[in-house]
Amino acid sequence: MDISNIISLLSGVALFLFGMSLMGDSLKRVAGNRLEGLLYKLTNTKLKGILLGTGVTAVIQSSSATSVMVVGFVNSGMMKFEQGIGIILGAILGTSVTGWVICLSDISGGSGWVSLLSTSTLTGLIAIAGVIVRTVAKRATHRHIGDIMMGFAVLMFGMSTMSGAVAPLKEIPAFVNLLTSFSNPLLGFLVGALFTAVLQSASAAVGILQALAITGAITFATAFPLLMGIGVGAALPVLMASAGATVDARRTATVYLLAQIIGAAVLGSVFYIANAFVQFPFMSAVLTTVHIAALNTLYRFLCVTLLAPQTKLLEKLTCALVPSTAGEDEELEDGPVFEERFLPYPPLALEQCRTAIYKMSNLTEQSVLLAMENMEQYSEEKAKRVAKLEKLVDKYEDSLGTYILKASKRELTTEQNQQFTRFLHCITDFERISDHALNIVEVMKAMREQDNSFTGDALAELEVMRAALREILSLTTQSFVNNDLALADRVEPLEEVIDELQDDIKNRHVERMKAGICTMTQGISLNDLLTDLERISDHCSNVALTTIELHRNSFRTHASLYRKEHEDEMKRMIAEYNRRFTLPAPSKNPPQTET
Repeated sequence: MDISNIISLLSGVALFLFGMSLMGDSLKRVAGNRLEGLLYKLTNTKLKGILLGTGVTAVIQSSSATSVMVVGFVNSGMMKFEQGIGIILGAILGTSVTGWVICLSDISGGSGWVSLLSTSTLTGLIAIAGVIVRTVAKRATHRHIGDIMMGFAVLMFGMSTMSGAVAPLKEIPAFVNLLTSFSNPLLGFLVGALFTAVLQSASAAVGILQALAITGAITFATAFPLLMGIGVGAALPVLMASAGATVDARRTATVYLLAQIIGAAVLGSVFYIANAFVQFPFMSAVLTTVHIAALNTLYRFLCVTLLAPQTKLLEKLTCALVPSTAGEDEELEDGPVFEERFLPYPPLALEQCRTAIYKMSNLTEQSVLLAMENMEQYSEEKAKRVAKLEKLVDKYEDSLGTYILKASKRELTTEQNQQFTRFLHCITDFERISDHALNIVEVMKAMREQDNSFTGDALAELEVMRAALREILSLTTQSFVNNDLALADRVEPLEEVIDELQDDIKNRHVERMKAGICTMTQGISLNDLLTDLERISDHCSNVALTTIELHRNSFRTHASLYRKEHEDEMKRMIAEYNRRFTLPAPSKNPPQTET
């Protein structure tokens, strides 16, 4: 084998890898965001996850790419770690489809019309068609179809170049002896794993193994350990993608490696122990490209069949290998994690933002409820938690705002643009609500340090105010998360009632001050609390109105306009809420101090 053969081999490998990448990327673009959407949405059962992982990987020609996507979903909180296990098992099986595509290179021609079926002719025709489609097509989807054809043609040409370059090797005893040495299970496994780790593609490694099969030196004994090692080596790019990610994302990446190692250990042990007793006659059988594709598929199918019923065991083993090092307050120390790789796919970027802002709304609600609990009985522990929640919500606002602005620069549909605009409107309101929750805690802390407290009348009135706040918070978060227009419609009337409650409580306090029951100092604390509570309801109103206006394809979120357009319904609901949230009658013999 001279230098020209070596150059041909390397160029064939380069063309093969480029063609496979071009074809896979183009297939992914033609499918748009549907593949990622399917992975995200339709994984509520283990079987669905396996089937979807298999299908998506068969399309994009890479188990590593599918697994990296899943790592991204888990890292951003869009998918749970348990959901990702099924998809990764499916990806292990789906990547074997590429081997069958490569088998087309075995097609040989004859004379006449039959010659059109030869690899070279078929590759040429597909390349010509791809160039024509790529050149004349106006729509992006059609141009990507041309790219698929060209990618396939380049892949097949690279495969033919590799096969031609290695053909002389069958005459070299040293090369045949080298391949024969790989029949040692441990050596073959290690070589397969190392080779694939360098290429970072199991499909490419199997393709090169198929190209070597033309030498006639690839036997079953050589191919089987290499294929087991190839599966393990393909885990490297997945592990690299999880570097610096969340604990669950790292666990998801580790599942890929763990599944391949367990599959190789169990199936390899069973096979070689059985061979020690039976001496399988096919061990020395020479394999063709079709045989290698079939063996690769069978091995991966058995791996998935073995591991599919043991997903809980995989989960436990992975959690033991990748333990959580954070404490109970991990969620209160880290902000949201956004996957930059989802930006080219607006539906995924939108879903990632939706997941984050829904969590932000829940954290905001928690902070207010805890703050109001502190109004009844001050707790330093709860006060610290409210402060942590407020800082976390701040991080959510900063990260979400930055990510939404990046996503909005992409090509978006009208609906996607409206959703991003809605989120951008609402994150500020949620952040301001958490600020007011912290203000409430600080007011109560100051009162405690001054050894102050409210009279029974003031506490009873504040309880009515808190009940109304709990109601409006629940309506706001539920209507926002579920995009529920009916619940959103109930927020604005309740906000009006809360405004009235604030005024009434202030007036009652003034009357107590005139009677000498309360002082100006205590009134300041009460006034601060009422102001924070009322402003929380204002921000709830803003969020609800944004939800309502989304349905109207407009963002004229003005409360006065809404009240005018829904005057009758507003009056009915205000009357309903007035009956539910009525201030109690003043005590006949109130205490002489409100401190």
